[in-house]
Amino acid sequence: MTDKTSNQMWGGRFAAGPDAIMEAINASIGFDKRMAAQDIAGSRAHAAMLAATGIVSDSDASAMREGLLTVLSEIEGGTFEFSTALEDIHMNVEARLKDIIGAPAGRLHTGRSRNDQVATDFKLWVRDQLDAVAHALEALIRALLTQAETGADWVMPGFTHLQVAQPVTWGHHMMAYVEMFGRDLGRIRDARARMNECPLGAAALAGTSFPIDREMTARELGFDAPSANSLDAVSDRDFALEFLGAASICAMHLSRMAEELVIWSSAQFRFVMLSDRFSTGSSIMPQKKNPDAAELIRAKVGRVFGANVALMMVMKGLPLAYSKDMQEDKEQVFDAADNLMLALAAMEGMVKDMAANRPNLEVAAASGFSTATDLADWLVRVLDMPFRDAHHVTGSLVAMAEARGCDLPDLNLEDMQSVHGEINASVYDVLGVHNSVASRQSYGGTAPVRVREQIARWKEKLG
Repeated sequence: MTDKTSNQMWGGRFAAGPDAIMEAINASIGFDKRMAAQDIAGSRAHAAMLAATGIVSDSDASAMREGLLTVLSEIEGGTFEFSTALEDIHMNVEARLKDIIGAPAGRLHTGRSRNDQVATDFKLWVRDQLDAVAHALEALIRALLTQAETGADWVMPGFTHLQVAQPVTWGHHMMAYVEMFGRDLGRIRDARARMNECPLGAAALAGTSFPIDREMTARELGFDAPSANSLDAVSDRDFALEFLGAASICAMHLSRMAEELVIWSSAQFRFVMLSDRFSTGSSIMPQKKNPDAAELIRAKVGRVFGANVALMMVMKGLPLAYSKDMQEDKEQVFDAADNLMLALAAMEGMVKDMAANRPNLEVAAASGFSTATDLADWLVRVLDMPFRDAHHVTGSLVAMAEARGCDLPDLNLEDMQSVHGEINASVYDVLGVHNSVASRQSYGGTAPVRVREQIARWKEKLG
C-alpha cells in the first residue's frame, strides 16, 4: 500500500498535507490497528445492509464484503502494510479495499461516518474483551473451588489487622476469594449487557438521510438493539469506562490475593508452596525462591487504576458530540485489558499449582489465643454470663496464659476457676481449633459443612 499524503481520504478541504508533527499527533494506526477484525466485521455488516436497503447494488456489496475478507487475511497473515499517513485502521482498510476492488470501495462509507464507525469498532473490541475476562474469571474461580474442596476442613488462622483472630478453614478462605471474583464476574456480565447497543448508523452525530436499516446491522453484529440517540452514540465511552471500573476492582482483588500469597509463601509463614513455574531465584542468594508472579500481579493494579483515571480525565470536559480528544480513549484501555488478562492467567496458574502446608496451617491456627472468642461464647452460652462480663473473664485468662507462656487449652481447670469459679471441664470442648471451626455453622460461616455447601452452590452456578 502506498502513502497518499497529498490526497488525504477525508477530502480536499486541506490543500497541503500535514507536516511530520501533525501527522504524528493525528495518527492512531500505531495502536488502533488491533481493532482490525472488529472494523472489518462492522464494514461487512454495513455493506450487507446497504445492499438489502437498495442503497448500493448487490454486486458492489458482494465485492466489498469479499474484498474485506482479503484485507483481513492480509492483516492476520502479517503482509498488510499499515500507513501512518492514512491515520487510522478505518482509512487503512478502506484504502486497501480500493486497491483490491476498485471503485465499489468508495461506496462503503455511504450512510456512516468515522465517528460512528470508531464507536462501533471500539464497542465490539471491548465486548470481546469482556467475554475474555469473564472466561478467565470463571477459570480462576474453578481453580479456587478445587483448592477449597481439598481443604474444606483444614484449619488455619483467620486474621484481622494481620493478627491471629479466630480459626477458620482453608476452604473458607479460598471461598472468600470465590465470592470476590464472583462479584467481578457479575460486574463484567452487567457491563456487557448494558453496553450492547450498536452505534453504527448514527453517522457523524445527527443520523443520516439514507434509508439505512440500523436494526439489521445491530443484529448482524450481535447487538441487542441500535443506540437510541445519534448524539449519544458517537459521544459515548461509558462502555470503556465501565470496563475499566470493573477491571480496577478485579485488579484490586487480584492484588489482595497476591499480597497474601507473598506473605504465606515466606519463610516466616510457610503456609503455601508456590510452584517453580511462578517463582524465580536470586542472582546472588541460592536459597531464595521469590514469588515474583504474585508481586507483579500486585503491581499491575497501578496500571489498571491509572488507565481508569486517564480515560475519566479525557472524557470529563468534552461537549457533545465527537472531539478528537476521544482518539486518546484506546491506548489505556488496551493496556489495562492486556495486563488484567495476564494477571488473571498468572493467578489462575498459581492457585492451581500451589500446595497448602496443612501441618503449618494447623499449628498457626492454634496460636495467638485464637479460641478466646470461643471461650467467651461458652461463658455466655453455658453460664448465662453477659457478653461484656465474659469478655473480661476471657481477657483475664488470656493474660494468665500469656504470662505463663502457654495457650488457653494449656491452662488447667483450677487456673480457670481461679478467675471464675463456675467454669467447668466442658469448656475444653470449645478450645480446640477443630471444635471451634466446626461450631461456626451460621450461614456463611467457616464450618466445613457450610464451606462444602457453598462449593456446591458455586459449582451449580458455573454449570
